Amino acid sequence: MNRRSFFQSTATAALATQVSFSALAAATKGKSAEEMATDEDFWMTIRNEFTTDRTVINMNNGYASPAPRTVQDAMKRYLDFTNMGPYHTMVMQLDPKIERARRMIADAAGCDPEEIAITRNSSEALEIAQLGVTLKPGDEVLTTNQDYPRMLTTFRQRVRREGIKLKMISIPVPVVSMDDLYQRFEQAIRPQTKLILLCHITNRTGQIFPVRRICDMAHERGIPVIVDGAHAFNQFPYKISDLNCDYYGVSLHKWTFAPIGTGFLYVRKSRIKETWAMMASSERQDDNIRKFEEVGTHPAANFDAICEALTFNQNIGIERKAARLR
Repeated sequence: MNRRSFFQSTATAALATQVSFSALAAATKGKSAEEMATDEDFWMTIRNEFTTDRTVINMNNGYASPAPRTVQDAMKRYLDFTNMGPYHTMVMQLDPKIERARRMIADAAGCDPEEIAITRNSSEALEIAQLGVTLKPGDEVLTTNQDYPRMLTTFRQRVRREGIKLKMISIPVPVVSMDDLYQRFEQAIRPQTKLILLCHITNRTGQIFPVRRICDMAHERGIPVIVDGAHAFNQFPYKISDLNCDYYGVSLHKWTFAPIGTGFLYVRKSRIKETWAMMASSERQDDNIRKFEEVGTHPAANFDAICEALTFNQNIGIERKAARLR
């Protein structure tokens, strides 16, 4: 085979894969999620959209999932465009397009785009909230021994630096019941409790927490709630707006298949002004969700390619995805 024939054949194969995925998604539109969970032709087509090493079975997509071909291609295009002249191409043209990603994230999350700050990962997103809530010496933060080590380290630094207190609830494995999880939070609250951090799904066991019940209970006592949604967003169907939380952090390079180095922070609109940005912002930005994105010069290609990842998930269908994972 000569070079021309080779490249023509690979291009045709790639196009055929894209067409077959779109056609298959459309053809199976009327089938239930449960039916589709065992449709191996459907899932093999999706698998073929990823350029993973077939000699390795990757059991850790929760750390960082590979991106599908459409996302990789989009990011490469944006990177090539960036390097044609970064100020004119990235700053003037690609940066404004990040607003499209903000709108698409907000649509998937069921909230206002002006409540979504695009970040580089869930750790950055959650630390913005953890460090941005005003606490004074003696104030207590309530969390669990199942929360992510990075987030516990963040609060432990505030303990050393500011004299706040950190109280961790012990969660049994396996859990007793959702009622028991709720009651452990309710019983641990004291007058000194000023903030709660919990996982939507803990990375340790995959346990889903009764987030809405805990948030409702905390708000009755005037306590804001930060939710670690790193392993929940685009793994099963829900809307952040239904959880009644104040802050919600996500890594989009996990279950959303976006480029590595993408995530977002949801901040309830009424909390934006009172929450300090992790990197300095001006008074003019006090009410603006974008104050949480002030990190200096950063690539636009990663963030613009988020749109392709969200579209890819929409084509699969979140109900189907959850049924398949279960």
